[in-house]
Amino acid sequence: MSPNAPESYIDVLIIGAGPAGLTSATAFAAAGGINVRIIDQRASKISVGHADGVHARTVEVLQSYGLAERMLREGNQLYMYAFYNPNDAGEIELTGRAPGVIAPTARFPFVVGLHQGAIEAIFLDFMSQNNLIVDRPTRPYAMEISQGQPHSPSSYPVKVTLEHLNAPTDGGKTEVVHAKYVIGADGAHSWVRQTLGIDMVGEQTDYTWGVVDIVPDTNFPDIRNKAAIHSENGACLIIPREDDKVRLYVQLSEDVVDPSTRRVDKSQMSPEKLIEVARKSLHPYYLSLSSEIEWWSIYIIGQRVASKYSDKDRVFIVGDACHTHSPKAGQGMNASISDAHNLAWKIVHVLRGWAHPSILKTYETERRNYAQDLIDFDKRYAALFSGKPRTLENQEGITHEEFSRALQIHGGFISGIGVHYYLSAIVNTKHQTSAKNLVIGERMPPQIFIQGADARPVEVHDLLPADTRFKILVFLGPLDGSRLVKVNGLANDLDAPTSFLRKYSIDGQFSHIFDIISIAQGDKFVFNYLHVPQIFRPHWSKVLLDDIDVARTQGGDAYERFSINPQEVTFVIVRPDGFVGMIAPSTALEDVDEYFASFLIPRTC
Repeated sequence: MSPNAPESYIDVLIIGAGPAGLTSATAFAAAGGINVRIIDQRASKISVGHADGVHARTVEVLQSYGLAERMLREGNQLYMYAFYNPNDAGEIELTGRAPGVIAPTARFPFVVGLHQGAIEAIFLDFMSQNNLIVDRPTRPYAMEISQGQPHSPSSYPVKVTLEHLNAPTDGGKTEVVHAKYVIGADGAHSWVRQTLGIDMVGEQTDYTWGVVDIVPDTNFPDIRNKAAIHSENGACLIIPREDDKVRLYVQLSEDVVDPSTRRVDKSQMSPEKLIEVARKSLHPYYLSLSSEIEWWSIYIIGQRVASKYSDKDRVFIVGDACHTHSPKAGQGMNASISDAHNLAWKIVHVLRGWAHPSILKTYETERRNYAQDLIDFDKRYAALFSGKPRTLENQEGITHEEFSRALQIHGGFISGIGVHYYLSAIVNTKHQTSAKNLVIGERMPPQIFIQGADARPVEVHDLLPADTRFKILVFLGPLDGSRLVKVNGLANDLDAPTSFLRKYSIDGQFSHIFDIISIAQGDKFVFNYLHVPQIFRPHWSKVLLDDIDVARTQGGDAYERFSINPQEVTFVIVRPDGFVGMIAPSTALEDVDEYFASFLIPRTC
């Protein structure tokens, strides 16, 4: 390193500009006021190939940043899953179809097929609008974490030495960055993970697959549906994409693994060979190309989870840096985006002095538990996908019913809708019975309400942006007679200096950290939103009514759906990442106080 290397001090350094790194950068840019840098050793972003499927929950996450509309416009929406198996003649035939997303509460009941480069471009454009660009080609080559520094927002304990690969050797080649936090989003062969000495726990399977992106010419009837094919020649998965493109995953029987490295050797395979394997698997249907092959690769399925996700709660790893698995269920990019979405708001809260640093520990407990569940699922799913189908000659093979049953059982997990975070400082299940059908530890489900002021239908998800604030949904029930007196009394209690709203206020305003949305029950034709006490209506658009819209096509029945007693006032606390952190009746305000006191820092401190 040059003795004159420039030095800088920043809040967060992100290493790696794939989906996990770009989601992290987007989250910090959206939060505002965070001094963040992101580097990548690649000279440019990817333009073809790599990940290509965005699941239902990930669409919701992108929606919370205002980024889903463009992706939905550019991508292909997959609503149907088709299944093919061999008949007695050895030819594949349709054995069934099912919904592409098996998750009843999905707001977006489909998978979006769009290549990773296009998805990254959406993040990059948002970042650019917020004056944040990727520094490339730049790589880290040394990192130190100071010992014994206090975990305060003012310390910069992580020192990273960077090399600017395109800089002249006589100056500007190296740089030293002092960061409060570092996020390693640098992929399966993560330099950050290796530098920290973190092991990947798991194993490599014997399943070898190829993947190729083409525009096909074929008479296969489900070419525009997601299709799982088990043939006597091996398995094949079809993913229809944007612009008439299709991705083919094909199971390989020939050995393409270098025995000395146990890694695949692409020189032993070609895209033409992959197409030929696909043709055999699709028999009796034909398959040819309408244009040149866009991208291809081969891989071995590995199923591993990092032994830990952070070092001293100052350096974190996200995405492929901390978990690897089969791409068949399309979890890689989706899990990476959700990792970053889970971590970023917690770092923001600590940087702003709002939350205790202990909240950062929940990133590992929540996301590593999820990753372990993902690996356990992936082992079963990969075995089902890569296993031989049942035929007259092979009565021990995989049946359509077994494969279909696995998708039914794990549909919520695959879509991301069923991800569940367990008891922690930010997940409190004490009063789950106050809304039995609104599961604490899972993301807030979609629900149409109407605005009390103008009867306009609104989706509650659109009122839960990823803006680092806790959303306090207050189910007020009907506002008539003695009920209104009770609600006014509750408003007075919440306005007291000792209430959680005032205890964590900034400059006398709680809206920096809490966003209150009230939900009453009543008739839109007689409801007066001004009857709602001021503290429960910070803006006229934040007073909602659980009633059907004027066209009688949507909305209503939320209290019944969530099993909320309308005669009680019920608080539903939604975390900044959209997950329900706590539910409590108004008679248990002290429990709400204790919930926030377990991780937030009062303004008087």
